[in-house]
Amino acid sequence: MKILIVDDEDMIRAVLREYVEFDGGEADEARDGMEAVEKCRSSSYDAVLMDVMMPKLDGFSAVKEIRKFSDVPILMLSARGEEYDKLFGFEMGSDDYVTKPFSPKEVLARINAVVRRGNLKQRSGQVLEFGGLKVDIAGRSVYVDGEKAELTPKEYELLFFFVQNEGVALTRDVLLSKVWGYDFYGDDRTVDTHVKMLRSNLKEYRRFIVTLRGHGYKFDSRQ
Repeated sequence: MKILIVDDEDMIRAVLREYVEFDGGEADEARDGMEAVEKCRSSSYDAVLMDVMMPKLDGFSAVKEIRKFSDVPILMLSARGEEYDKLFGFEMGSDDYVTKPFSPKEVLARINAVVRRGNLKQRSGQVLEFGGLKVDIAGRSVYVDGEKAELTPKEYELLFFFVQNEGVALTRDVLLSKVWGYDFYGDDRTVDTHVKMLRSNLKEYRRFIVTLRGHGYKFDSRQ
């Protein structure tokens, strides 16, 4: 995975580069928005980490320019966490938004998530395989060692959300809002009950759904 890190602070670029390379990826750097646009024109990246406040060309403007010729996943980095800034970033075409100060591990997890979502969109008509577990997003079908798993509609939605966010720690509140809907009236037990049923249907691949004590769950096919 090749990542372009765009930030005018040398230390931030160095730290993020270290984490990307430690995870087995390749990192390239740009010090301002104009340099980022030019690098995206001349090179291919799996994702871009874009700071907002930079000289010459700010991050929002750079994203707007990049979106004229590329759909590369872009994650915004900003010291400003106001809702307006986040919404504006999404309107310009960013895929995610992280507020400084941030955890490099969280940023890396979010990069992996946006890259996977992009890959899933491109491969939505294909069956995704995780060992003996096969997931067909478009066909809403799941196969365990060749046998079709009989899942309830909510179990399908829960599994698909897990798959689309592989490696990302998901709280029960996030799962409730994304899978059940913001207006759903329920509690943590709703999530836990459905995860338990889903795990039962996945048989030995239940291990892919990892419990994070005191937090929630994550999907990890390396388990």
